Amino acid sequence: MDLITLNRIKLLHPAVRTDTLDIYQYINSKLLSKNVRLRFAHTLRSFTEQDNLYAIGRTKPGKKVTNAKAGQSIHNYGLAFDIVLLTDKNSDGNFETASWDIRADNDKDGQPDWMEVVNYFKSKGWMWGGDWKSFPDYPHFERTFGYNWKILQEKYNSGDVFTEVIDGITYKWVNL
Repeated sequence: MDLITLNRIKLLHPAVRTDTLDIYQYINSKLLSKNVRLRFAHTLRSFTEQDNLYAIGRTKPGKKVTNAKAGQSIHNYGLAFDIVLLTDKNSDGNFETASWDIRADNDKDGQPDWMEVVNYFKSKGWMWGGDWKSFPDYPHFERTFGYNWKILQEKYNSGDVFTEVIDGITYKWVNL
């Protein structure tokens, strides 16, 4: 297992954490070849981190990466994650190559590895950003329990939250 991903899964909202860990373990043990691993590139994102991403392509150099300001991303509530596939090109046990190639079929089973991951998460109730029409976000998955960002932000701002300490840091989660 990828320790970076396991630590990032710990930062997901408690309502999705266990299910996400189970899916992650299944995907790595059953769907992907021994030379491909799933990594979560992002899970929980602070409001400050979100504003910094929003600034890229606007007030900071670079191409726009998000249309969501702080509080407007499902990541801000621990209900979303972004993925990347890691590939061990020379079979030495080091997954040195990151890939966002949605067409690569490293295990040669006739189905792109990325889409195997996508289809499995979707079968478990996760929404995929690649299905979005106006701004497809292929690495993105979210589970909102029927809430949009406006309602989640309202709940957060009104104090409809609970706290949890993870590795010595206190996190606030909205009540779902």
